[in-house]
Amino acid sequence: MLSSIFGQTVRGMRDFLPEDARRLRFIERIARETAELYGYDEVITPTIEYYNLLAAKIGEENRKRMYVFEDLGGRKVALRPEFTASIARLVATKLRSAPKPLRLFSVGSLYRYDEPQFGRYREFWQANFELFGSALPEADAEIISLMDVFLKKIGLDGYSFKIGHVGVLRGVFSDEGIDEDKQNSIMQRLDKKEWEEAIKLLKESGSSRKCLNTLKGLLKTSGKDPPCIIKKMREIVKEYPGAIEAVENLNEIIDLLRSGGVETEILIEAGFARGLEYYTGAIFEVYVPEMDIALGGGGRYDKLVELFGGGKIPGVGVAMGMDRLSLALKKHGSTIHISAPTKLLVVPVERSLLGEAFKTASMLRESGFCVEIETMGRSVSRALSDADRRGIAFTVIIGPREIKEGKVVLRHMAERKQITVDLSELPEKISQVCQC
Repeated sequence: MLSSIFGQTVRGMRDFLPEDARRLRFIERIARETAELYGYDEVITPTIEYYNLLAAKIGEENRKRMYVFEDLGGRKVALRPEFTASIARLVATKLRSAPKPLRLFSVGSLYRYDEPQFGRYREFWQANFELFGSALPEADAEIISLMDVFLKKIGLDGYSFKIGHVGVLRGVFSDEGIDEDKQNSIMQRLDKKEWEEAIKLLKESGSSRKCLNTLKGLLKTSGKDPPCIIKKMREIVKEYPGAIEAVENLNEIIDLLRSGGVETEILIEAGFARGLEYYTGAIFEVYVPEMDIALGGGGRYDKLVELFGGGKIPGVGVAMGMDRLSLALKKHGSTIHISAPTKLLVVPVERSLLGEAFKTASMLRESGFCVEIETMGRSVSRALSDADRRGIAFTVIIGPREIKEGKVVLRHMAERKQITVDLSELPEKISQVCQC
């Protein structure tokens, strides 16, 4: 039956009821404020892009989960599963000659055909921050610092950062002569914590015993004491120049964060990998103890813009999962400070006064008030009862005698008191009462 279909959303999609919508928009507002604080300009890219653009370097697992289809022109397109490819396309084309660094912000919905579960939906929302043009560690530190400020501004606490560097692993693999496709396969296994599978693939690639031992050593190396972990990493990869360089880069980033005042707990994980193939340097995620899924994450990608024909423009960015942040705030019991407008309801005593009710409502809206008009044909007593139930602060009652005298009745719902007010003085009177 159609009623059974219409009664539910498509699997993995969901409705946002008012409270959830307010929380999501609150997070979005703070993301915009943070972007402005750091000088990031908003760009808006299409929800639908060419498949080949979105599929490039996103990783095999993510490619399988894209919503892909042919449009009426026979073109293979897809719903965006993340922002970075679209932003990199923009930087490679329309913003190619723009002064660097480029700081870009975007926010919106994304789509992946994942198995729906707690914190994972097929339509989800992200706030995205990207910095293009600098390959220096200060750019990575800025993105992580921005993430820290954003999380504090939305009222989240108790979170920690997990940081790694794909250059360490890729440095080892490259020095061993392992080609990029095999590296990507190994990294995918590492991202899914399939350690034995990753080691098996490494063996099959013809790597040396030294390489296998190095990977095993890195996988065992993690901790919340950055200087100690960095020291261990140096020792493990000492025979791989590319990996050593990556470790020193990671150390510089963490030193900048600490000297710059970021006090958030940092877990360094030497064998950390993320599913996206375009990462070339530092990678990071943020977690809270109550949830075993990342609230956001990102990293450095220095070759993606070049892949799209835009020249050698390095980049680093982070995507914050707004849905997951909303869940984290709920779990924390955090109070979201959203200044709700004072609501007014204009009630005509009889239908012949509807025109006056509309004029009064318009005048109040021009003065900045949130105003509803009684549109259900209720009696005054029933309208007041409904207003009380819905938390309306004031009602303005339009009566025939009062309106002839240029007046209305203003009722303070919480105090159950009402006064007669000159219509011309109504906005000022409401403002006075609100301040009391």
